[in-house]
Amino acid sequence: MKQIILLILTLVLVTTSCQKEKQVSNTTALEVYSDSLFKASIDSAQIAGGAILVFQKDKMLLNKSYGYASLELSTPMPSEGVFDIGSVTKQFTAAAILKLVEAKKISLDDDFTKYLEFDTKGRKITVANLLNHTSGITSYTEILEFWDMANMDYPKDSLVRLVERNDFLFEPNEALIYNNSAYFLLGLIIEKVTGQSYDDFLKQEIFKPLGMFHTSYSSITEVVKNKVYGYRYSPNGLKQGGYQNHVWPYSAGSLCSTTEDLLIWMRALHNGKVLTASMYQSMISPDKLDDGTAVSYAKGLVNFSNYGHKEIAHSGAITGFLSDTRYFPDDDLYIICLINTTGPKAGSFFANEITWKLLDKKNYKQVAVDVDTNSIQGVYTGQARDTIQSLKIMSIDNGITRQTIGEEKIDTLKGYIGNNTWMDGNDKITIKNNEYRIDKIYNYYILKKEK
Repeated sequence: MKQIILLILTLVLVTTSCQKEKQVSNTTALEVYSDSLFKASIDSAQIAGGAILVFQKDKMLLNKSYGYASLELSTPMPSEGVFDIGSVTKQFTAAAILKLVEAKKISLDDDFTKYLEFDTKGRKITVANLLNHTSGITSYTEILEFWDMANMDYPKDSLVRLVERNDFLFEPNEALIYNNSAYFLLGLIIEKVTGQSYDDFLKQEIFKPLGMFHTSYSSITEVVKNKVYGYRYSPNGLKQGGYQNHVWPYSAGSLCSTTEDLLIWMRALHNGKVLTASMYQSMISPDKLDDGTAVSYAKGLVNFSNYGHKEIAHSGAITGFLSDTRYFPDDDLYIICLINTTGPKAGSFFANEITWKLLDKKNYKQVAVDVDTNSIQGVYTGQARDTIQSLKIMSIDNGITRQTIGEEKIDTLKGYIGNNTWMDGNDKITIKNNEYRIDKIYNYYILKKEK
């Protein structure tokens, strides 16, 4: 009898051991790496939690949630956590506009004042200028007066009038500066043309047809299953994210979603199930500035070479949340990361780490500096996203340094690639003809040399 019992116990132990080995073997190196990234960030109280999804060549490589949906209740992050996605919203707004172009209800070349009352002071600003951030209109999130009304419920027209009173940052299509006002106006155009609310139009044209049942317009009053709380990082520990009035982010940033719904959306968009082929190409293809300069922002999406890999993407930030969605068409790779904390570890941090775990980073080919760097020394000043920026360029042996006026830090630009151009990460800096030009993917600044 004892021998039989011993045999049974042995079989149970062997079976259990095999099951554990099987479980361990099913944990991929990618998952182990992701686990370590999130664990370190959660343990150090840099984030409350997050979710990440990696999909490549019709295979789910990673789909996992981490940390807490509610710190107050010690509630673990659910597998289908709903996050505010901030400016990832912009690609939905752009697609909605392009659907109306397909239906011949809007033209990209139309002056947007055909649909909305706005004093452009004689300038023609097209619908395309709004989509690609080249309108020159001031972004309302950069207007101090806006923050006095941010927690109030006023008619949307009050924000339009506020923006209208502010000076243009540049003439239409002379530069590219990220602009939330433009996407707010696009939402109003959608409502004016369709006679529907922005929310209802997206539900009808995108969310329901694609089966995106966990994506909606964010609300501070509606009860949404699996909706997670937002937080913010502080050196003294995580704090509540704060109040967010969704009257104002609107079509520039007020949607909420899950990683799985965003995968449905991205696969549908990039595989011809949302727009016609020509409209899709329009959405992902950046226009050029009036002087022929190529930029990286298209229509609700950036399209650029990320260390040798074509990337079509958009990130987002809103009170308590940071997000990142990226698609690598040549690698058939999708990476989506949603974080419920604003702070040093954005969705882009985790997405970057995972990207270079899967892909080979191809550094930009450098060449010897063939520019008379003494001739480009000087102070360059111009409009950046939220300020007038002044940079001091100084010549050194075989290169140049860059210093923001008013700051002590001095950078040495090392990645010279020829034609008066340096690479700083993926930022492309060209200094010639008394201009300092920088393509920062989401912005294209032109600073002029002071005499």
